[in-house]
Amino acid sequence: MRCYLVVLAYIAVFFYMSGVKCLMLAHNADFDAIIQTGANGYMAYLGNRGDEMEMRHIRLSFDLGRTRFVCYSPRDRESIKDVIADADVVVNMVGKYYESGQPVQTEKFPYVGWQTNYSYHDANVKIPQALAEICKEMQVDHFIHVSSASAAPDAKSEWSRTKYEGEQAVKEIYPWATIIRPTQLFGKQDRFLNWFARMAQWYRMVPLVDGGKKLTQPVWVADVAKTILRVCDDPTKYEGKRIDCFGPNDYTYMELAKFVNDITERDMRMFNLPHYYYSKLAQVLQNTRDPLVIPDLVELWSEDFLPQMTAEEYKAQTEILTMENMGIKATPLEKEAFDWLHFYRVGGHFFRVSGYH
Repeated sequence: MRCYLVVLAYIAVFFYMSGVKCLMLAHNADFDAIIQTGANGYMAYLGNRGDEMEMRHIRLSFDLGRTRFVCYSPRDRESIKDVIADADVVVNMVGKYYESGQPVQTEKFPYVGWQTNYSYHDANVKIPQALAEICKEMQVDHFIHVSSASAAPDAKSEWSRTKYEGEQAVKEIYPWATIIRPTQLFGKQDRFLNWFARMAQWYRMVPLVDGGKKLTQPVWVADVAKTILRVCDDPTKYEGKRIDCFGPNDYTYMELAKFVNDITERDMRMFNLPHYYYSKLAQVLQNTRDPLVIPDLVELWSEDFLPQMTAEEYKAQTEILTMENMGIKATPLEKEAFDWLHFYRVGGHFFRVSGYH
């Protein structure tokens, strides 16, 4: 039985199934998933909101009729329906880490204002809600919604709060949906480990909110991709289930900053910046193109970003599944990170190799 995968990419504002025709909505940082599907011989439909050239960098080397680029608008229900068509499974990975916007003309002085294009609520609540409604209306067999381990109604971060709201909206409309809750993802195009390297490269320093003492337990993006694939292979088995994805170890942000520094050899200053001053700094830096620092990131990193339970607690219950239940062994961060972080070394990764300069 042939399998189809349709991917809708949220790339303009930003920031995988045997016997199944599937639609995936994602941003381009998560296209490790596409590699997984291609390796398994699946058809991939990549939806985007702009020109095909914006997606060209993710066209894979195995592209032998297995990838298709289609256009849609997350605010146009009819275009979403056209892309979903007769999909059996829909995977929602739409998300954004900052609220995009643009300057607009106003009638009063200074005659320039700011208009938000897509807010956290738009990306994390309204769009998943619309997708769940459309999937129910079109009788799609299964819906997979990717949320976050930090999703909570009382989180300091608005991103985390809206992730929780989106989860609840999806479950209310499509109760048999599968919810995937990963911790922070690390991978070649991540905005996590690369963040530490870019801060050292661009700003010549790595400020950490309140000393970087909070804990996080990052997960390898390919492991999350495998988890989604397992669900797509047997969606009935995971109806109404929640699957928590997390790595094998936890770290403080200071430990991660030092780890990245050891690989990149930038030796830039890592220092404590109190929450109050970091928030003020973020108010300014958020206005840069593709910002590294935004106010909501300060809030997100001022709390632990961990799985809801300990390993023993997960094993003692049956309601919430983990990657271990799916037969997937979590990949250590130390095993993969060197693969791309060494490119940040001064002079490039061949700098110390004779014959290249």
